[in-house]
Amino acid sequence: MSTLSAACAALSLPSVLPFDGTWFSNPVVQQELWPATLETLYMTLVSVVFSVVFGLLIGLLLTATRPDGLFPHAVLYSVLGFIVNVGRSIPFVILMFVLIPFSRMVVGTATGWQGASVPLTVAAIPYFARLVESNLSGVESGKVEAAEMMGASRTRILFSVLVREALPTLIQSTTILTITLIGYTAMAGTVGGGGLGALAVNYGYYQWMPDVLTIIVVLIVAFVAIVQVMGDMLSRLVDHR
Repeated sequence: MSTLSAACAALSLPSVLPFDGTWFSNPVVQQELWPATLETLYMTLVSVVFSVVFGLLIGLLLTATRPDGLFPHAVLYSVLGFIVNVGRSIPFVILMFVLIPFSRMVVGTATGWQGASVPLTVAAIPYFARLVESNLSGVESGKVEAAEMMGASRTRILFSVLVREALPTLIQSTTILTITLIGYTAMAGTVGGGGLGALAVNYGYYQWMPDVLTIIVVLIVAFVAIVQVMGDMLSRLVDHR
């Protein structure tokens, strides 16, 4: 027993201390926590970026082509709506297995954070598209009518009125999307996706290391809190109402 451990034993200090091979002295935490954290951040960042880009595009199309939209098109609206509804209805874990061939084709692997980023993105796109449609539909019709009376084109109304007025809620929706994807990355880790989820299952559960599990939970909660605070700040900054 080391001098420090013996001193603590003499003082009747708890056995679970930073220097006794647990918590931040645990080799798993020291060697694997940081790489796993980076993998989670990579998965989240990549999936958020692509989900926002494609989800925003589909959401704009849904808003514009709906029966009372700027570019009414019943067939296109119905097809897009059907695809979005199907995409939202498939459980994420099942989607990961279904998309294994597609993930291999896109990134060359179906495992690790790279392979998990593909189903994460595919699952999030229809979810965000519906959020975008809801945000844009919430813009007051009077502002659209005022822009039409001033001679603005429908394309200009779509981007300069609808998107601009809905920007605070679009940022809030992106915040919700990011937090949801952080949770999905943990789920992806349990089936070969890497990241903090894999670390929690492999060491926190299978090898029963409650210190590792606790640290991972605290990290994920911290990520969610940071994203929420940043999203709220950005939403308030762009809100000109």
